[in-house]
Amino acid sequence: MLHIDLPTRAEILKLAEARGAPCVTIYVSTTPLTEAAQADRTSLKNLWKEAMHQLEAVETSRRSLWPMEAAIAEIEGDDEFWAHQANSLAIFLTPDSIRTYRLPSKLENQVHVSDRFHLKPILRAVTFPHDAYILAIGMGAVRLIEISADLPPHPVKVADLPKDMADAIGRRSHVASRAKMRGAEESSQNALLTRYARAVDEALRPVLTGQERPLIVAAAEPMASIFRSVSTYPHTVGESLNGSADDTADHVLAPQARSVIDRLYAAEIAALGELYATRENQGRAITDVAHAARAATYGAIDTIIVDMDATIPGTVADEDGQVTFAEAPSAGTYGVVDEIVSRALKSGARVIAARRDDVPGKGVLAAILRYAI
Repeated sequence: MLHIDLPTRAEILKLAEARGAPCVTIYVSTTPLTEAAQADRTSLKNLWKEAMHQLEAVETSRRSLWPMEAAIAEIEGDDEFWAHQANSLAIFLTPDSIRTYRLPSKLENQVHVSDRFHLKPILRAVTFPHDAYILAIGMGAVRLIEISADLPPHPVKVADLPKDMADAIGRRSHVASRAKMRGAEESSQNALLTRYARAVDEALRPVLTGQERPLIVAAAEPMASIFRSVSTYPHTVGESLNGSADDTADHVLAPQARSVIDRLYAAEIAALGELYATRENQGRAITDVAHAARAATYGAIDTIIVDMDATIPGTVADEDGQVTFAEAPSAGTYGVVDEIVSRALKSGARVIAARRDDVPGKGVLAAILRYAI
Protein backbone atom coordinates (compact mmCIF):
# COMPACT_ATOMS: atom_id res chain seq x y z
CA MET A 1 0.00 0.00 0.00
CA LEU A 2 1.25 3.47 -0.89
CA HIS A 3 1.15 6.01 1.92
CA ILE A 4 0.73 9.31 0.09
CA ASP A 5 0.33 12.88 1.26
CA LEU A 6 0.40 15.21 -1.72
CA PRO A 7 0.74 18.97 -1.24
CA THR A 8 -2.24 21.13 -2.12
CA ARG A 9 -1.83 24.04 -4.52
CA ALA A 10 -1.92 26.38 -1.51
CA GLU A 11 0.93 24.46 0.12
CA ILE A 12 2.96 24.53 -3.10
CA LEU A 13 2.42 28.29 -3.38
CA LYS A 14 3.58 28.73 0.22
CA LEU A 15 6.73 26.76 -0.55
CA ALA A 16 7.24 28.85 -3.69
CA GLU A 17 7.09 32.05 -1.66
CA ALA A 18 9.85 30.97 0.75
CA ARG A 19 12.91 33.20 0.51
CA GLY A 20 16.06 33.46 2.59
CA ALA A 21 19.08 31.19 2.83
CA PRO A 22 19.39 28.47 3.76
CA CYS A 23 16.57 26.54 2.06
CA VAL A 24 17.35 22.86 1.55
CA THR A 25 15.31 20.65 -0.80
CA ILE A 26 15.87 16.88 -0.72
CA TYR A 27 14.17 14.26 -2.87
CA VAL A 28 14.72 10.63 -1.85
CA SER A 29 13.73 7.65 -3.96
CA THR A 30 11.88 5.36 -1.53
CA THR A 31 10.06 2.05 -1.43
CA PRO A 32 6.70 1.23 0.14
CA LEU A 33 8.20 -2.12 1.24
CA THR A 34 9.05 -1.67 4.91
CA GLU A 35 11.72 -4.38 4.93
CA ALA A 36 13.69 -2.46 2.27
CA ALA A 37 13.48 0.96 3.93
CA GLN A 38 16.96 0.90 5.47
CA ALA A 39 18.57 1.66 2.12
CA ASP A 40 16.32 4.74 1.79
CA ARG A 41 17.41 5.98 5.21
CA THR A 42 21.02 5.61 4.13
CA SER A 43 20.26 7.58 0.98
CA LEU A 44 18.82 10.39 3.08
CA LYS A 45 21.93 10.44 5.26
CA ASN A 46 24.17 10.72 2.18
CA LEU A 47 22.02 13.45 0.63
CA TRP A 48 22.18 15.44 3.86
CA LYS A 49 25.99 15.14 3.83
CA GLU A 50 25.96 16.62 0.33
CA ALA A 51 23.72 19.44 1.52
CA MET A 52 26.09 20.09 4.43
CA HIS A 53 29.03 20.43 2.04
CA GLN A 54 27.15 23.07 0.04
CA LEU A 55 26.03 24.89 3.19
CA GLU A 56 29.51 24.95 4.63
CA ALA A 57 30.93 26.16 1.31
CA VAL A 58 28.95 29.39 1.70
CA GLU A 59 29.84 29.62 5.40
CA THR A 60 26.37 28.99 6.78
CA SER A 61 26.32 29.69 10.50
CA ARG A 62 26.25 26.81 12.96
CA ARG A 63 23.18 28.36 14.53
CA SER A 64 21.34 27.71 11.26
CA LEU A 65 22.85 24.25 10.73
CA TRP A 66 22.07 22.75 14.14
CA PRO A 67 18.25 22.76 13.92
CA MET A 68 18.37 21.34 10.39
CA GLU A 69 20.76 18.59 11.45
CA ALA A 70 18.43 17.74 14.34
CA ALA A 71 15.39 17.63 12.08
CA ILE A 72 17.07 15.29 9.58
CA ALA A 73 18.34 13.06 12.39
CA GLU A 74 14.84 12.83 13.82
CA ILE A 75 13.41 11.75 10.46
CA GLU A 76 16.20 9.27 9.85
CA GLY A 77 15.67 7.62 13.23
CA ASP A 78 11.87 7.40 13.06
CA ASP A 79 11.08 3.71 12.45
CA GLU A 80 7.33 4.32 12.23
CA PHE A 81 7.85 7.00 9.56
CA TRP A 82 9.92 4.71 7.35
CA ALA A 83 7.42 1.87 7.71
CA HIS A 84 4.84 3.90 5.77
CA GLN A 85 6.33 5.26 2.54
CA ALA A 86 5.47 5.61 -1.14
CA ASN A 87 7.79 5.85 -4.17
CA SER A 88 9.55 9.12 -3.28
CA LEU A 89 9.98 11.42 -0.31
CA ALA A 90 10.25 15.21 -0.62
CA ILE A 91 11.76 17.23 2.23
CA PHE A 92 11.73 21.04 2.43
CA LEU A 93 13.94 22.28 5.22
CA THR A 94 14.94 25.59 6.80
CA PRO A 95 16.33 26.33 10.26
CA ASP A 96 12.78 27.12 11.38
CA SER A 97 10.62 24.56 9.58
CA ILE A 98 10.45 21.20 7.87
CA ARG A 99 7.83 19.85 5.47
CA THR A 100 7.72 16.29 4.14
CA TYR A 101 5.55 14.76 1.44
CA ARG A 102 5.33 11.12 0.40
CA LEU A 103 4.87 10.95 -3.36
CA PRO A 104 3.55 8.28 -5.74
CA SER A 105 5.93 9.24 -8.57
CA LYS A 106 9.44 7.85 -8.79
CA LEU A 107 12.03 10.63 -8.45
CA GLU A 108 15.79 10.45 -8.52
CA ASN A 109 17.81 11.19 -5.39
CA GLN A 110 18.75 14.87 -5.43
CA VAL A 111 19.56 17.77 -3.14
CA HIS A 112 19.32 21.52 -3.74
CA VAL A 113 20.64 24.28 -1.50
CA SER A 114 19.65 27.89 -2.19
CA ASP A 115 17.62 30.79 -0.84
CA ARG A 116 14.44 29.11 -2.13
CA PHE A 117 13.03 25.60 -2.57
CA HIS A 118 13.32 23.43 -5.68
CA LEU A 119 9.72 22.53 -6.55
CA LYS A 120 9.66 21.22 -10.09
CA PRO A 121 10.00 17.49 -9.21
CA ILE A 122 7.13 17.56 -6.74
CA LEU A 123 4.88 19.07 -9.39
CA ARG A 124 5.12 15.82 -11.35
CA ALA A 125 3.34 14.08 -8.49
CA VAL A 126 0.37 16.43 -8.69
CA THR A 127 0.32 16.82 -12.49
CA PHE A 128 -0.80 13.37 -13.59
CA PRO A 129 -2.06 10.35 -11.65
CA HIS A 130 0.28 7.45 -10.98
CA ASP A 131 -2.19 5.56 -8.86
CA ALA A 132 -5.94 5.26 -8.76
CA TYR A 133 -8.99 3.68 -7.17
CA ILE A 134 -11.17 1.07 -8.80
CA LEU A 135 -14.79 0.82 -7.75
CA ALA A 136 -15.87 -2.71 -8.67
CA ILE A 137 -19.65 -2.61 -8.45
CA GLY A 138 -22.10 -5.28 -9.48
CA MET A 139 -25.50 -6.53 -8.46
CA GLY A 140 -23.99 -9.08 -6.09
CA ALA A 141 -20.96 -7.28 -4.68
CA VAL A 142 -19.14 -3.96 -4.41
CA ARG A 143 -15.60 -3.14 -3.32
CA LEU A 144 -13.00 -0.37 -3.52
CA ILE A 145 -9.48 -1.22 -4.70
CA GLU A 146 -6.31 0.89 -4.64
CA ILE A 147 -3.79 0.43 -7.44
CA SER A 148 -0.33 1.85 -8.07
CA ALA A 149 2.32 1.45 -10.74
CA ASP A 150 4.44 -1.14 -8.97
CA LEU A 151 2.48 -2.81 -6.17
CA PRO A 152 -0.26 -5.44 -6.22
CA PRO A 153 -3.82 -4.08 -5.96
CA HIS A 154 -4.88 -3.40 -2.39
CA PRO A 155 -8.46 -3.55 -1.01
CA VAL A 156 -9.62 -0.41 0.80
CA LYS A 157 -11.90 -0.70 3.81
CA VAL A 158 -14.97 1.52 3.50
CA ALA A 159 -17.27 1.87 6.47
CA ASP A 160 -21.00 1.53 5.69
CA LEU A 161 -20.33 0.31 2.15
CA PRO A 162 -23.29 -1.86 1.07
CA LYS A 163 -22.44 -5.51 0.59
CA ASP A 164 -24.47 -5.64 -2.62
CA MET A 165 -27.56 -4.21 -4.27
CA ALA A 166 -29.93 -6.12 -2.00
CA ASP A 167 -28.22 -4.67 1.05
CA ALA A 168 -28.44 -1.16 -0.40
CA ILE A 169 -32.14 -1.23 -1.23
CA GLY A 170 -33.26 -3.42 1.68
CA ARG A 171 -34.42 -6.41 -0.33
CA ARG A 172 -33.51 -10.02 0.25
CA SER A 173 -32.21 -10.83 -3.17
CA HIS A 174 -31.32 -8.82 -6.21
CA VAL A 175 -32.20 -11.92 -8.27
CA ALA A 176 -35.72 -11.87 -6.91
CA SER A 177 -35.94 -8.15 -7.50
CA ARG A 178 -34.85 -8.53 -11.09
CA ALA A 179 -37.37 -11.32 -11.68
CA LYS A 180 -40.20 -8.91 -10.93
CA MET A 181 -39.09 -6.37 -13.51
CA ARG A 182 -40.49 -6.78 -16.99
CA GLY A 183 -41.27 -4.50 -19.93
CA ALA A 184 -42.72 -1.22 -18.72
CA GLU A 185 -41.16 -1.76 -15.29
CA GLU A 186 -37.67 -1.31 -16.71
CA SER A 187 -37.56 2.25 -15.37
CA SER A 188 -38.09 0.80 -11.88
CA GLN A 189 -34.93 -1.22 -12.32
CA ASN A 190 -33.04 1.94 -13.20
CA ALA A 191 -34.48 3.59 -10.12
CA LEU A 192 -33.22 0.74 -7.94
CA LEU A 193 -29.78 0.84 -9.57
CA THR A 194 -29.67 4.60 -8.99
CA ARG A 195 -30.59 4.11 -5.34
CA TYR A 196 -27.83 1.50 -5.05
CA ALA A 197 -25.31 3.79 -6.73
CA ARG A 198 -26.17 6.69 -4.43
CA ALA A 199 -25.75 4.51 -1.35
CA VAL A 200 -22.30 3.47 -2.56
CA ASP A 201 -21.36 7.06 -3.41
CA GLU A 202 -22.40 8.21 0.05
CA ALA A 203 -20.29 5.52 1.72
CA LEU A 204 -17.26 6.47 -0.39
CA ARG A 205 -17.32 10.18 0.50
CA PRO A 206 -15.38 9.98 3.80
CA VAL A 207 -12.67 7.93 2.06
CA LEU A 208 -12.38 10.02 -1.10
CA THR A 209 -12.85 13.54 0.28
CA GLY A 210 -9.67 15.54 -0.36
CA GLN A 211 -8.24 12.92 -2.72
CA GLU A 212 -7.26 13.62 -6.31
CA ARG A 213 -6.67 10.10 -7.55
CA PRO A 214 -8.86 8.95 -10.43
CA LEU A 215 -11.78 6.70 -9.57
CA ILE A 216 -12.31 4.10 -12.30
CA VAL A 217 -15.62 2.26 -12.33
CA ALA A 218 -15.58 -1.45 -13.11
CA ALA A 219 -19.12 -2.53 -13.87
CA ALA A 220 -21.50 -3.80 -16.51
CA GLU A 221 -23.97 -1.44 -18.14
CA PRO A 222 -26.17 0.26 -17.16
CA MET A 223 -24.60 0.15 -13.68
CA ALA A 224 -21.38 1.85 -14.81
CA SER A 225 -23.18 4.79 -16.45
CA ILE A 226 -25.63 5.15 -13.58
CA PHE A 227 -22.89 5.30 -10.97
CA ARG A 228 -20.90 7.87 -12.96
CA SER A 229 -24.03 10.00 -13.30
CA VAL A 230 -24.62 10.16 -9.53
CA SER A 231 -21.01 10.19 -8.33
CA THR A 232 -20.12 13.26 -6.29
CA TYR A 233 -16.39 12.53 -6.53
CA PRO A 234 -14.96 15.04 -9.05
CA HIS A 235 -12.23 12.68 -10.27
CA THR A 236 -14.51 9.88 -11.41
CA VAL A 237 -13.19 8.80 -14.82
CA GLY A 238 -15.46 8.80 -17.87
CA GLU A 239 -14.05 5.50 -19.18
CA SER A 240 -15.15 2.34 -17.38
CA LEU A 241 -13.89 -1.23 -17.15
CA ASN A 242 -16.79 -3.05 -18.75
CA GLY A 243 -18.21 -6.40 -17.78
CA SER A 244 -19.41 -7.92 -14.52
CA ALA A 245 -17.05 -7.06 -11.66
CA ASP A 246 -18.65 -9.41 -9.13
CA ASP A 247 -16.29 -12.29 -9.82
CA THR A 248 -13.41 -10.53 -11.61
CA ALA A 249 -10.25 -10.74 -9.50
CA ASP A 250 -8.44 -7.58 -8.42
CA HIS A 251 -5.26 -8.64 -10.20
CA VAL A 252 -7.24 -8.82 -13.46
CA LEU A 253 -8.82 -5.38 -13.01
CA ALA A 254 -5.56 -3.63 -12.02
CA PRO A 255 -3.72 -3.76 -15.39
CA GLN A 256 -6.89 -2.69 -17.19
CA ALA A 257 -7.15 0.33 -14.89
CA ARG A 258 -3.48 1.22 -15.44
CA SER A 259 -4.19 1.26 -19.18
CA VAL A 260 -7.00 3.74 -18.54
CA ILE A 261 -4.59 5.98 -16.60
CA ASP A 262 -2.08 5.79 -19.46
CA ARG A 263 -4.77 6.84 -21.94
CA LEU A 264 -5.80 9.75 -19.72
CA TYR A 265 -2.19 10.96 -19.65
CA ALA A 266 -1.69 10.50 -23.39
CA ALA A 267 -4.92 12.35 -24.20
CA GLU A 268 -4.00 15.31 -22.01
CA ILE A 269 -0.49 15.54 -23.44
CA ALA A 270 -1.89 15.38 -26.99
CA ALA A 271 -4.40 18.14 -26.19
CA LEU A 272 -1.64 20.33 -24.78
CA GLY A 273 0.46 19.74 -27.90
CA GLU A 274 -2.41 20.79 -30.14
CA LEU A 275 -3.09 23.89 -28.05
CA TYR A 276 0.60 24.83 -28.14
CA ALA A 277 0.65 24.54 -31.94
CA THR A 278 -2.43 26.75 -32.21
CA ARG A 279 -1.02 29.41 -29.87
CA GLU A 280 2.38 29.28 -31.60
CA ASN A 281 0.71 30.37 -34.84
CA GLN A 282 -0.82 33.26 -32.90
CA GLY A 283 2.50 34.38 -31.40
CA ARG A 284 1.46 33.14 -27.96
CA ALA A 285 3.79 30.17 -27.41
CA ILE A 286 7.50 30.07 -26.54
CA THR A 287 10.25 27.57 -25.73
CA ASP A 288 13.11 29.98 -25.01
CA VAL A 289 14.08 29.93 -21.31
CA ALA A 290 15.03 33.62 -21.11
CA HIS A 291 11.84 34.67 -22.87
CA ALA A 292 9.77 32.44 -20.58
CA ALA A 293 11.43 33.97 -17.51
CA ARG A 294 10.33 37.43 -18.56
CA ALA A 295 6.84 36.20 -19.39
CA ALA A 296 6.53 34.54 -15.97
CA THR A 297 7.75 37.68 -14.22
CA TYR A 298 5.06 39.77 -15.87
CA GLY A 299 2.31 37.19 -15.31
CA ALA A 300 1.87 36.41 -19.01
CA ILE A 301 2.01 32.60 -18.80
CA ASP A 302 -1.28 30.72 -18.94
CA THR A 303 0.11 27.14 -19.12
CA ILE A 304 3.68 25.89 -18.94
CA ILE A 305 4.95 22.37 -19.61
CA VAL A 306 8.42 21.68 -18.22
CA ASP A 307 10.91 18.84 -18.34
CA MET A 308 10.75 17.52 -14.78
CA ASP A 309 14.34 16.20 -14.92
CA ALA A 310 16.13 19.25 -16.35
CA THR A 311 17.97 21.66 -14.06
CA ILE A 312 19.57 24.83 -15.43
CA PRO A 313 21.51 26.69 -12.72
CA GLY A 314 21.43 30.45 -12.54
CA THR A 315 19.37 33.34 -11.23
CA VAL A 316 16.37 35.36 -12.44
CA ALA A 317 16.09 39.08 -11.70
CA ASP A 318 13.07 40.01 -9.60
CA GLU A 319 12.34 43.24 -11.50
CA ASP A 320 12.36 42.23 -15.16
CA GLY A 321 13.01 38.46 -15.24
CA GLN A 322 16.45 38.74 -16.83
CA VAL A 323 18.28 35.42 -16.59
CA THR A 324 21.90 35.01 -15.56
CA PHE A 325 23.02 31.46 -16.30
CA ALA A 326 25.67 29.70 -14.18
CA GLU A 327 28.13 27.02 -15.21
CA ALA A 328 27.34 24.79 -12.24
CA PRO A 329 24.83 24.68 -9.38
CA SER A 330 25.79 26.14 -6.02
CA ALA A 331 24.21 27.54 -2.88
CA GLY A 332 24.32 30.94 -4.60
CA THR A 333 22.18 29.82 -7.54
CA TYR A 334 18.99 27.88 -8.12
CA GLY A 335 17.17 26.17 -10.97
CA VAL A 336 16.15 28.81 -13.50
CA VAL A 337 13.28 26.71 -14.86
CA ASP A 338 12.16 26.02 -11.30
CA GLU A 339 12.04 29.76 -10.63
CA ILE A 340 10.02 30.29 -13.82
CA VAL A 341 7.58 27.65 -12.60
CA SER A 342 7.28 29.35 -9.19
CA ARG A 343 6.51 32.72 -10.77
CA ALA A 344 4.01 31.16 -13.15
CA LEU A 345 2.24 29.45 -10.24
CA LYS A 346 1.96 32.72 -8.33
CA SER A 347 0.18 34.32 -11.30
CA GLY A 348 -2.35 31.46 -11.48
CA ALA A 349 -0.80 29.56 -14.38
CA ARG A 350 -1.30 25.88 -14.90
CA VAL A 351 1.97 23.96 -14.56
CA ILE A 352 2.60 20.54 -16.12
CA ALA A 353 5.75 18.65 -15.15
CA ALA A 354 6.41 16.04 -17.85
CA ARG A 355 9.11 13.95 -19.48
CA ARG A 356 11.25 15.64 -22.12
CA ASP A 357 9.58 13.77 -24.99
CA ASP A 358 6.18 15.08 -23.89
CA VAL A 359 7.21 18.76 -23.89
CA PRO A 360 6.19 20.50 -27.16
CA GLY A 361 9.40 21.14 -29.07
CA LYS A 362 11.15 18.58 -26.80
CA GLY A 363 13.04 21.31 -24.96
CA VAL A 364 13.24 22.06 -21.25
CA LEU A 365 9.97 24.01 -21.35
CA ALA A 366 7.09 25.15 -23.50
CA ALA A 367 4.91 28.06 -22.38
CA ILE A 368 1.47 29.04 -23.65
CA LEU A 369 0.90 32.77 -23.09
CA ARG A 370 -2.18 34.71 -22.11
CA TYR A 371 -1.26 37.33 -24.67
CA ALA A 372 1.54 37.94 -27.16
CA ILE A 373 4.62 39.71 -25.79
